[in-house]
Amino acid sequence: MRPALRLLPLTLCIAVSLQAHAADGKSAPTYKLCPLVDAVPAFEDVQKAPEGLNILNNNQLPTDLEGDLLSGTEANPVFNGNVTMRRGDQFMGADQLTFDKAQNRYSAEGSVRYQASGLRMRAARAEGDQNSNTHTMQNLEYQLLSRRGNGKAQSLNMAGDIGSLYGATYSTCPPEERNWELRANRIDINTDTNMAVAHGATLRIGKIPVLYLPWFMFPTNEDRRTGVLLPSMSNSNRNGFDYRQPIYLNLAPNYDATLMPRWMSKRGGAMSGQFRYLNEAGNGTVEALWMPNDKLRDRSRWLGHFDGIQNLSPNWQFRADINWISDPRYYEDFNNNIDGLSQVTSYSSVGAYGRGQEWSAGVSADHWQLADFTLGKNILPYDRLPRAFASWERHMNSALQFGVDAEAVRFHHPVYAAGSRLDLKPWISAPLEGDSWFLRPTLAYRFTGYSLDHSLGQTLGDNSPSRGQSIFSLDTGLFFDRDMQVKGKDYLQTIEPRLFYLNVPYVNQADMPVFDTQPLTFSWNQLFRDNRYSGADRQADANQLTLAISTRMIRQSDGHERLSLSLGQIRYFADSRVRLPNEPITEQGRSAWVVDANYAPTDRWTIGASYQRDPKFNRTDLASVRARYLLPNQGVFNLSYRYRRALLEQVDASFLYPINERWSIVGRQYYSLRDSKTLESLAGVQWDSCCVAVRVVARRYVQNRAGDLGNTLMFEIELKGLGSAGQDTQRALRRAILGYNRDDLYLVPPQIATGQPSTQDNTKIP
Repeated sequence: MRPALRLLPLTLCIAVSLQAHAADGKSAPTYKLCPLVDAVPAFEDVQKAPEGLNILNNNQLPTDLEGDLLSGTEANPVFNGNVTMRRGDQFMGADQLTFDKAQNRYSAEGSVRYQASGLRMRAARAEGDQNSNTHTMQNLEYQLLSRRGNGKAQSLNMAGDIGSLYGATYSTCPPEERNWELRANRIDINTDTNMAVAHGATLRIGKIPVLYLPWFMFPTNEDRRTGVLLPSMSNSNRNGFDYRQPIYLNLAPNYDATLMPRWMSKRGGAMSGQFRYLNEAGNGTVEALWMPNDKLRDRSRWLGHFDGIQNLSPNWQFRADINWISDPRYYEDFNNNIDGLSQVTSYSSVGAYGRGQEWSAGVSADHWQLADFTLGKNILPYDRLPRAFASWERHMNSALQFGVDAEAVRFHHPVYAAGSRLDLKPWISAPLEGDSWFLRPTLAYRFTGYSLDHSLGQTLGDNSPSRGQSIFSLDTGLFFDRDMQVKGKDYLQTIEPRLFYLNVPYVNQADMPVFDTQPLTFSWNQLFRDNRYSGADRQADANQLTLAISTRMIRQSDGHERLSLSLGQIRYFADSRVRLPNEPITEQGRSAWVVDANYAPTDRWTIGASYQRDPKFNRTDLASVRARYLLPNQGVFNLSYRYRRALLEQVDASFLYPINERWSIVGRQYYSLRDSKTLESLAGVQWDSCCVAVRVVARRYVQNRAGDLGNTLMFEIELKGLGSAGQDTQRALRRAILGYNRDDLYLVPPQIATGQPSTQDNTKIP
């Protein structure tokens, strides 16, 4: 009677296939609101399979058949009362089972129960013919054990590898709260090819049918399959009605593609695509968009993008990030958030990079493309075509280290003349340190030489300018710590004074070009650097001393940093005469005070501040205050203020507030005090249930360089375990709200206030 169990895995294939068909690539939903009640209750007489048993091929295992009473004849035995049949991890139970040895047929009646890996099922009756390998079941219900899927069917017929399920339903909702359900008149399944065809399928939300598919094919396992995915629809005043229909192409086990026809009522049609590949040594993604005619711009639009890595050897890796756009307005027109407007250039790079125990090196090339139609190509940075660099260092012993940093670059620009640059910086250091102190003297020599285009050389007065400078620094500090108690809790408090002396003789660099060098933003880290510029075109002269002190308070029970405070300033003993064009000389005296502070008065509150004040002019150069509060029930509130003299003054407030288990609201107000203008406003609401979530998010944002504000309304409905339709609200919320960092689609952040993982159900559904 072993073949009697062959029909049962078919129902599991059907239930799995509906979820595999619905998977849209997004993170798995959670079911925290679902009651802990199974659609098919657990069977008391099921026993676990013995440990170590190989259940991958149940057909080769013996079948154990038991019952309270055996009657009938030898040719037609009848088992009655608590009939159980077990083989491997498969179990069947019934009130009565009859077997006809002559016809090789069986029938099971009365509370037919079946359970195997991943599936629990019950039916009114089951019967089959072993000779023809045909089986039927009537009035069946099923429950997926490792998933939330459950459903019913009027009947199941199977002949060999081909089966049909009639009057089938599927949902991840509990039977008493059927918020959504998929129904099909008939589902034909081929267990050999793992493919199925549904006839007359209807998707219902509540009792209302919202989608009808007369015919569609889907897989019966979790393998990727070619097919049509759920569409995305939105509406905005920029694009009008926007419809996207993704089509997935499973080309091979290690590469695939997605095509996405798109239609925008105000712009026209477009086609985009994505190709992904994966091999043993790397992976990559190719993306492209083509619009033959944008009705708003009266021209074709396109985008090309490649992002990939490839391991060339244990020490070398190839990396590429290539972007190409059709015109400088592309990002403005095809991005519906403020991030797109802040992008004035499109950057591409490609190179091979290596790293060893005492060295690192690379050869690369990069290119800049204009992405702001209000600007000219003269604002573009110089391309580096190519760039080669290497760093090597050697630790002779604990008291002596030496090395060299080298770079060679050929620059190119669409407007300006350029040239080549060689930069060499050998150095030697003799670090000394103990448990509570360190002393690190370092001596370096930096040589930079150029080979310039003739026109640039004429302008600067020399085709081959060069520079050589010695650089001496002395970095020293102390560590003091003590144990202390605050409100009965043990803390470790530290005090860390630090001195950093830097001496670099002056060398005239007025005849040297400026290719990739800019002043670094003054900050805490800048207090301890040997050059205030990025790039090698300028090496600042210096005779200065940094005085700094930091203190921290660390909770000893878990290492949580309750307080950190840092204060520092540079004392300039002489004027720094090296400068970029139009940059003022750094005069003798004192730099701005740099203050960084972070304080967590409770596990819910985090407060931070940064402040820079210039005593020479008695003015504030920078001020930043930020606060974050973790609301009960996994909500969050953020508030920040940012000021930089002559550049910006902004406030930013955002929140996620769960009203109760089912309702959440989100919001953001990003405002420029300097311009008296809103940069972005966002307001949204979500209703959540056991198996359905609905999100509506309204946004008002700067949509072009002129500062005009645009409006968009994003709507998304998620049928948990089946997929979602509408715009991806998760991306907008993650970008807008600090702390919205879940991997699923909820508005609730992933951790409670104490930082521990959420206890809600996070069952993964592929």
